[in-house]
Amino acid sequence: MSEFKHISVQDVAENMSAYRVVDIRDPQSFAAGHMPKATQLNNDNFAQFLEQTDNEQAVVVVCYHGISSQQAATVIANQGFKDVYSMDGGFEAWKQTQPVVTE
Repeated sequence: MSEFKHISVQDVAENMSAYRVVDIRDPQSFAAGHMPKATQLNNDNFAQFLEQTDNEQAVVVVCYHGISSQQAATVIANQGFKDVYSMDGGFEAWKQTQPVVTE
């Protein structure tokens, strides 16, 4: 079983280009505001994500508060991804100090 790691909002913000950010919140919440370059990930597009993402790419999983992203990060890590993170505090922590994009 593969393990994910925890990462802080600050660490993600300082090196955004190094990560593939996936947001597992519901589509309405994602549309209302999300991290720059984030992809909304759900059961409908999970298989496509696995096919199209290099498993060497570092993946950061984001949810509301950093709780459910831990389970999702475990699932992604178990698919053979080597560098998977759950962002501590989730999107709620991100939006306190970082830019938010709306669709």
